[in-house]
Amino acid sequence: MLRVGFLGAGKMAQALAQGFLKSGFLKSDQLIASCAPFDKSSAEAFKALDCKVTSINAEVIYNSDVVILAVKPDVVPTVLTDINQCITDKNLLLSIAMGVTIQALENMLPKNTKIIRLMPNIPVSVQRGVSVFVPNKLVTGQDIDLINKLLRSVGTCDLVSEYLLDVVTALSGSGPAYIYVIMEAMADGAVRMGMPRDLAYKLVSQTILGAAEILLKTKEHPGKLKDDVTSPAGSTAEGLYTMEVSGIRAAMIKTLEMATKKCRETSNLINKETSIKK
Repeated sequence: MLRVGFLGAGKMAQALAQGFLKSGFLKSDQLIASCAPFDKSSAEAFKALDCKVTSINAEVIYNSDVVILAVKPDVVPTVLTDINQCITDKNLLLSIAMGVTIQALENMLPKNTKIIRLMPNIPVSVQRGVSVFVPNKLVTGQDIDLINKLLRSVGTCDLVSEYLLDVVTALSGSGPAYIYVIMEAMADGAVRMGMPRDLAYKLVSQTILGAAEILLKTKEHPGKLKDDVTSPAGSTAEGLYTMEVSGIRAAMIKTLEMATKKCRETSNLINKETSIKK
């Protein structure tokens, strides 16, 4: 029976746990999470899922086959120092810490540690997540098969090269936040023109969901799909013109650029701090 533990019990850890449970891939007695004693809200969130919660990181290691490192990048060295003496090659460590490279993780852990860098996103909580991962050289094919099954229970899963992870973090990791801003703005526009807010949110949610489903199923270029909706001299054409003169494309491209740079800055900082190997 697979056991999964979380080092850190924040929003992303909660989303993964919720997704695993909703999918039926795991049961609550197969999950455990650790968090700081003062982080009562995170502890309560996991207890609400009927999962075990502890303040002792080593307890997670001893009771887990797959260990998900789900803390902020600046906390990673402290947590890994805490588990250094108890983690073994029987544990598979998945890190979702932004910008912390496999090399940096290897520098802070025993030499025989199997490590996977993982970047999921919040929709894993409703089994519509996007996850990508990168294994180190000690991870076996059997380990990868296991991770594929685990992550595909909560959405899509792809193996990528590590150099892409900062861009992945900026795109799909942070992406839901960008979409929520766009959704809120579209709804605000509809409310300004007289639509009740609850109806506006319902319509914009279903519109984005449907548009994404068409793109996934048809694999058509987004520009072609946009043209299919746009009639000459129509309201869509007028709306698209307004988006163009307002710089929506440039703003989104710049958003991805700056988010990626932030990930790379974090990565460079962590790498400097862990550059001295054991």
